Amino acid sequence: MVKQKVILAYSGGLDTSVILKWLLNKGYEVVCFMADIGQEEDFDKAKKKALKIGASKIHIADVKKEFVEKYIFRALKANAKYEGKYLLGTSIARPLIAKAQIEVAKKENTNFVSHGATGKGNDQVRFEMTYMQLMSNVEIISPWKDNEFLKQFKGRTDCIEFAKKEGIPIEATSEKPYSIDENLMHTSYESGILEDPGRPAPEGMIKYNKTPESAPDKAVKITIEFKQGVPVKVTNSDTGESITGSLELFKYLNKLGRENGIGIIDIVESRFIGMKSRGVYATPGATILWKAHADLEGLTLDKEVIQLKDSFMPKIAQLIYNGFWFSPEMDFLMAGIEHSQKNVIGNVHLTLYKGNVIVTARDSPMSLYDVDVVSMEKKGGSEKIDYDPIDAKGFIKLNALRLRLAKK
Repeated sequence: MVKQKVILAYSGGLDTSVILKWLLNKGYEVVCFMADIGQEEDFDKAKKKALKIGASKIHIADVKKEFVEKYIFRALKANAKYEGKYLLGTSIARPLIAKAQIEVAKKENTNFVSHGATGKGNDQVRFEMTYMQLMSNVEIISPWKDNEFLKQFKGRTDCIEFAKKEGIPIEATSEKPYSIDENLMHTSYESGILEDPGRPAPEGMIKYNKTPESAPDKAVKITIEFKQGVPVKVTNSDTGESITGSLELFKYLNKLGRENGIGIIDIVESRFIGMKSRGVYATPGATILWKAHADLEGLTLDKEVIQLKDSFMPKIAQLIYNGFWFSPEMDFLMAGIEHSQKNVIGNVHLTLYKGNVIVTARDSPMSLYDVDVVSMEKKGGSEKIDYDPIDAKGFIKLNALRLRLAKK
């Protein structure tokens, strides 16, 4: 009898290693899949481990450049922040991982996929919604929502005992202070001791970022060049070096951000399924980019376009967070965002210092700023724009009319 083949989203950690063996014990042929989205991972070690446990093969997809260009920069154009705070580092990565996993399933001629996301989090939604959209006949095995699996594994201790029994090499212990998820965009910390929102995160938890307190006392000055809302070059004013190329540029901003204590937030957010959760996020490069991009839009976008675009942002962020990356409504809103970016061209000059991203200047060939019109030293307008300040009397009167009527 031919075994049913299932593609497992595999991380090499405790949960997915246990799931791999559990699927094998249930009679499946398991093909493991890993997406390289910039996490600090020994992929060769993870591959050997998966094959030792019993996977028939393992696919590793390097999607770092696609992640930056088609996911991070797309969210950047919208200035997307969930609940006004969270830059969506995990949320943006999940649809890309799920898409790449479905591509492997198609190559392997199977419609069975599996993942290790829990039944209380957002990732289960993000993975499964993407699976269902990209493969209409998909069969999803999500062990943390499976009664048989839940009877056998009530938590981490059961997983560790199972791993020992089955000879699965693990580095985990029963006492895990918090969980960590990382990719090129951010590193997130949650669960464990962080589940108490009134308890400060432990010192030394952040793996790569310096804290603002430990960052250098010397400021770093950089310039970011944008074309159609996309960063194309970073120039370091102190060293004179210039970095181009989407992936290289983003990595460089991550490096600068980490060195200068930028992008660390500790928040409570609203999960899609209804509960609140506490997360600590380190998002260095993206924090710099979001600040620079929004500033350049202030120079190059029409006032009404900015206000419309700002009204789109919370919905776009919600769609990303909730797993609707490939939805029709996301495409609809992003079509407007893309159109808005045609004139977002120019340079933003920044100072990075102890956790702060400070915009010091900006310039653009598409600037809507007219110094002669705005200057307090000139009565009228410029050669191109006629402006008579006396006209403001009528402007104010007309805008005040309804207010005056309302007071009667």
